[in-house]
Order: sequence, then structure tokens, then C-alpha cells
Amino acid sequence: MDLYEYQARDLFERYGVPVLAGIVADTAEEARAAAEKLGGVVVVKAQVKIGGRGKAGGVKVARTPGEAFAAAQAILGLDIKGHRVERVMVAAGADIVEEYYFSVLLDRANRSYLALCSVEGGMDIEQLAETKPEALARVEVCPIEGINEVKALEIARAANFPEELVPQVAQVFERLYAVYSGEDATLVEVNPLVRTSAGDIIALDGKISIDENAEFRQPDHAGYVDKAAENPLECKAKELDLNYVKLDGEVGVIGNGAGLVMSTLDVVAYAGEAHGNVKPANFLDIGGGASAEVMANGLDVILSDQQVRSVFVNVFGGITACDAVANGIVGALEKLGDSANKPLVVRLDGNNVEEGRLILNEANHPLVIQAATMDEGAAKAAELANAR
Repeated sequence: MDLYEYQARDLFERYGVPVLAGIVADTAEEARAAAEKLGGVVVVKAQVKIGGRGKAGGVKVARTPGEAFAAAQAILGLDIKGHRVERVMVAAGADIVEEYYFSVLLDRANRSYLALCSVEGGMDIEQLAETKPEALARVEVCPIEGINEVKALEIARAANFPEELVPQVAQVFERLYAVYSGEDATLVEVNPLVRTSAGDIIALDGKISIDENAEFRQPDHAGYVDKAAENPLECKAKELDLNYVKLDGEVGVIGNGAGLVMSTLDVVAYAGEAHGNVKPANFLDIGGGASAEVMANGLDVILSDQQVRSVFVNVFGGITACDAVANGIVGALEKLGDSANKPLVVRLDGNNVEEGRLILNEANHPLVIQAATMDEGAAKAAELANAR
């Protein structure tokens, strides 16, 4: 889960990372009041989980409370790469002398952590890495040892900080790593990390991504969820403990196993090219437990999607045999009743497949159509979606 900038700022402050004062505002009037409280020059910044805010007009300098009001009026409601701005942060201004870059992230390929650092911050790190790769230091960080004083000094020197600044920035690196480790993050980034005319090192803009798999030991993270911005279907699926992702298509997809579901999405997309270019509407992996309750929950979520016109259930029986899956489908349709009102194409294969198909045949539900293969099922589901 990505955090908003103001949430990252608050976490930085909690861990002793030097930051500027910032006040969140949901209206232009609140932005004016925040500017009056902070005093002096402020920066009004759109709070969206996407980069490129400045280029899109989502970051404005205000020298008076009136200018802060006008800036917030211009920013609130702005669409930035598909993200609507509903909130701004009014942050104290800074007299910037130099801008730097620092991040620590999970390096999955090397099963380690990686620190990235440069004395040339303020620009997109991807652009810097492409145009001046020598300006970006890459330092491996041992997950067990982390960024201690020795490692922080190594990172600072690898990034070519002036020797007189090395101890000062290294201390900030240590504290930023404390955020990374303490909050079970997969990314902590500061761009820019600045030096002011007063000689202070300040994290001016922060980004934090936290690992949702660590929720069991991070109960406070539930407070970071912006439910208003989340897709309601994904929220519903999460409450039902379903592995669901909303997509922009018309064919609902249910499968058991992430690999099978991903393959099903590809096959449905391919089949859809011949049927009005319909596409998959979702990713839904019910895992190994295709009970009536799990299947009913999955169907309930998918059928709640107004874009869905047909559903393709693609299951390969393994530990959970096909007869159990078939019973789950029949039970789910009984449980859902009239809310199940879209055609259901079912392809079963694997353990006890004949028994499973017989159960569906005997149930003879008017919405259920069986398919012998995945390709056949995808084509039928696409055809039905295009016909509705």
C-alpha cells in the first residue's frame, strides 16, 4: 500500500527524520487557515498517489494566505493521471541551496535491500538513472544488519557527498532506514532531500510503500487506508478474504491458483477479439477452497460489477476435487438466488472431473453452461458477454 505524502511526512517526523511543518486541508478555506498558522511562504501540494504532480499543476508556491486559498482552489478537483485531488497539504517553505535523492527499497532479484542515493535530486530518478547513471550510487544493504552508521557513511561517500556533509546526511539515512524497517516498508524514498541556506538537511518530499503482508504486526497501518479512494468491489472482496483485482472488462473470471487465473485472463482477452473486443473484468483466485461459501462470495463480488455480462469459472481440480467445486457452484447459485442473473460458463478439469460435470448436469441450472476446455470456455463466455 502506498501512503500519501502527508502520511509519509508524519511517519518521518515520528522517527526523527527532519521535516518541515505541514497541515492537511480538504477545502480552500482550510488551506488559507493553514497558511496563516504556518506563516511566511508555503507550498500547496496535491495529495495523490502518483508522480508528476508539479508538471500537472498540483504543486504551487503561495506567499500569502490569500494565494494559498487560490492555489488550493486550483488544485482541489484536479485530475492528475486519473487521480482526482480531494486533499492538499500546506507545507512550510524552505530556502533550498541543494537537492539530493535517497531511497531504500526491496531488491527482489537479489533477495536483499538496495539503497539508491545521488547528490543530484529533484528530478525523476528514472530519468537520472538513464541519462547519468554514474550520478546514482547503488549500495546493497544486508537485511540483517540494515543501515547502521558504517553503512550510512558508505552510502553518503558512494554518492559523492562533500566530506563535510557526510556525517550529517548519514544520520538522516539511518533514520530513514529506521522508518523502512520499523514500518515493514518495501520502499522509502525522499526526493528531494535538501540542504537549506541555514545548513539543515530536510526531507522535503517523501514516499513510502508498506507491505500489506505485515498487517498482522502493524495494526496502526489500518488507519492509512483511504477507503473513499478504494474501489468498492475490491474493498468488499478484501472483507470476504478474496484475492480479487478489478479490471476494465466484461467477462468475470474465477479460477483456483494465481497462475491459472493469469492464463485465463490472457485466453479471455484473446477470445474477446472475435466477440466485440470484450475483455476480462477481474482477477479472482479462490485458491484451494472452492466451497459453496467461497464460491458464493466470489460470484457475489463479480456479479456486483455492473460491467460484467458473463462469468467464466475455470477450475483445475487438485487438492480440492472437481466434485467439491461443482457442489460449491450449485450451492453458491442457490445461496445467491435472484442476484445470480448472468450466464456462467464452467470449465472443470483434473481430479474427479467426471463426477463434477455430472453434478452440474443433474443440477441443470439455467445459467450454467459447461465447456470441455479452457479455450472453449473463454470463447463462449466472450460470446455471451458480447451478446448482452
